[in-house]
Amino acid sequence: MAPPPPTWPTEITDYIIVGAGSAGCVLANRLSADASVGVLLLEAGKADRSANIKIPAAFPKQFHTRLDWDYWTEPEPHVDGRSLYIPRGKGIGGSSSMNAMLYVRGRPLDYDGWEEQGAPGWGYKDVLPYFIKAEDNSRGASEYHGAGGPLRVGEQRSPRPLDRRLIAASVAAGIPRIDDYNGPEQDGVSMFQVNQDRGKRFSCADAYLRPVSDRPNLEVRKDATVLGVEFEGGRAVGVRVQGRRGRVEILRAQREVILSAGAIGSPQLLQLSGIGAPDDLRAVGVEVRHELPGVGRNLQDHPFVTSIFEVSDVDTLRYAEKPKALAEWLLRRTGPLSSTVAEVVAFHRTRPGLPAADIQFHMGAAYFEDHGAETYDGHCIVIGPVLISPKARGRVWLRSANPTDKPRILTNSLSDPDDVASLVAGVELTREIAAQNPLAEIVLREIKPGPAVSGRADIEADVRRRLMLIYHPVGTCRMSDTAADAVVDSQLRVHGLEGLRVVDASIMPTIIGGNIHAPTVMVAERAADLIRGAVGASSYQAPTDGPSAKASATGA
Repeated sequence: MAPPPPTWPTEITDYIIVGAGSAGCVLANRLSADASVGVLLLEAGKADRSANIKIPAAFPKQFHTRLDWDYWTEPEPHVDGRSLYIPRGKGIGGSSSMNAMLYVRGRPLDYDGWEEQGAPGWGYKDVLPYFIKAEDNSRGASEYHGAGGPLRVGEQRSPRPLDRRLIAASVAAGIPRIDDYNGPEQDGVSMFQVNQDRGKRFSCADAYLRPVSDRPNLEVRKDATVLGVEFEGGRAVGVRVQGRRGRVEILRAQREVILSAGAIGSPQLLQLSGIGAPDDLRAVGVEVRHELPGVGRNLQDHPFVTSIFEVSDVDTLRYAEKPKALAEWLLRRTGPLSSTVAEVVAFHRTRPGLPAADIQFHMGAAYFEDHGAETYDGHCIVIGPVLISPKARGRVWLRSANPTDKPRILTNSLSDPDDVASLVAGVELTREIAAQNPLAEIVLREIKPGPAVSGRADIEADVRRRLMLIYHPVGTCRMSDTAADAVVDSQLRVHGLEGLRVVDASIMPTIIGGNIHAPTVMVAERAADLIRGAVGASSYQAPTDGPSAKASATGA
């Protein structure tokens, strides 16, 4: 049944931000700091009150619930035709209310690579100040870190003592110890720093939104599903929104509409609004408003697989759900429930000649398989190699013209031989780590892949059979002033249109070497300055041979 016709307009504000996730919360804070402008933040989900949000170790409990967009890929041709699960936070805080709270920035070369691909102002020297600005790091201020910013970054509250064995065994296997993997060098093994406040999750809603909730010029609206962007000619002037009772409204933005719905939601909204590859849009009955073939292309994510070993050490997360552990967390915010599950991180190059690490290990004192859904009656450690510089590229495209239908997604994971080689080498190294003392002293047996999996061919088959995604989708609204498939320019404005930007992980030209939450916060911090004209707003010149020039030439 078609929704009732909208009323026009029911509300007028200056900025409309779609999505109260990591980027949207940052923007809402920074833009509403100017009391002369109105900011409306729209979120399809609900409030972030669930205990499974607040308790760090409970993050997998959010999967497949109302707190989750619960996306799945199409059958993936290179992983035995399996559909891969992609959880995305649905509610205030977005995926910052669902992730594992691991604070990782990536490498300097990641951002210098963005600049080389046509995004001036996004090199490492340009983005580092925004990482620093965002941080309230427990280690204090330094050349590479900030203190006093909104986002709390600190040490883990109650790490498992077994972590010392994991680190020592990694060093024995050839991975050096590193004190700060978020500095200029990344390679090495360390404890994760985390986004927590005294053992409790510290999301972007906690960092950026809650402290300014009383601003009269900022409205946060929950249960508001955006159906599409409204235009007058080539300018975005508002959004069409369906509220809790099914009523459809058109909300008007006098200055800009900003999409911060993530690497799946933002391209979907652009396509629903008639912006994208014409053949894809016509295939589902969407009228083409503006030709922009790169919308939804360039999808990247970090695939991973697990190696799991049963151990004799009983101080693991096996009993984290018992009443005693819950009581400890409720009373003192300590104990196993304050864990991020993965507590140790290591970055490693699996072969000579690589410019940076190709594998990131997530390690912890737990049994973690099938995104936490599979259980095991025993004490375990997990060492999960993650492919952090994948060559595979996928896409997001519409399933239908119905805004409530989930889009189609394909990552093409393991389509490139180098990606396969890196993950196979990563699994081999997990076995080397487990064979080193002092870890070997407590390892009882290998559960996965298991002793029957021996040799590279067997490991490759096992990787294709069990591979998962680690919840880092990016790239589907690629940023570049010059690339033919770019969706936004270096100021994050949608090419060929006015009054419309995209600010979230979808703008990343290539995925960064690590978890994407911290980089997404950085992107939004810098975007806020671009929008307010605080940096670079007057220096941009429209390219003569890029996608903006093409759009202008066609009258778009």
